[in-house]
Amino acid sequence: MRNVTCSMSVSLDGYIVGPDGGFDWTAPDEEVFRLATDEVRGLGVHLLGRRLYETMLYWETADQNPSLDFSTLEFAAIWKALPKVVFSTTLPAVQGNARLASGGLAEEIERLRAEPGEGNIAIGGATLAAEAAASGLIDEYRVRIYPVLVGGGIPFFPQHERRVDLELVETRTFGSRIVCLRYRVAR
Repeated sequence: MRNVTCSMSVSLDGYIVGPDGGFDWTAPDEEVFRLATDEVRGLGVHLLGRRLYETMLYWETADQNPSLDFSTLEFAAIWKALPKVVFSTTLPAVQGNARLASGGLAEEIERLRAEPGEGNIAIGGATLAAEAAASGLIDEYRVRIYPVLVGGGIPFFPQHERRVDLELVETRTFGSRIVCLRYRVAR
């Protein structure tokens, strides 16, 4: 059965976006970018909320920029080919290898887990990930902790008044002082 993973960058004080809506502090260095590329390479499908989908649209045409380096072009090619499911009530249509979700989050995950296929099911976007976490749908958290305190904004872990025990799977510290943690939900 495919696992559902949630992978996001977070400030040391626990926010994925600062109080001003910015996340410029999450620009990855080359090592962290390679890690993100490897994570995406291991996916079978990515579930996105509307805002993250709109942010990631950049990658649909990034390969047309001749000035990009190999690693950026590699990520663009992997992302572009990856099947995506977008959860939105306001978008009339989506582009590329994406489709609008036809049901609720739990139903969509259940259907995707039942399909034959390789690779994990990733979930991204603060609102969508919070819904998945509150419903107990996430199997693994992948957290890239950036050495910055932003003082507020959108929290990585929303308050849903439910205890979730985690097992540490992996820890990596990069030269840029970014720490990557992988936790599996203890069941």
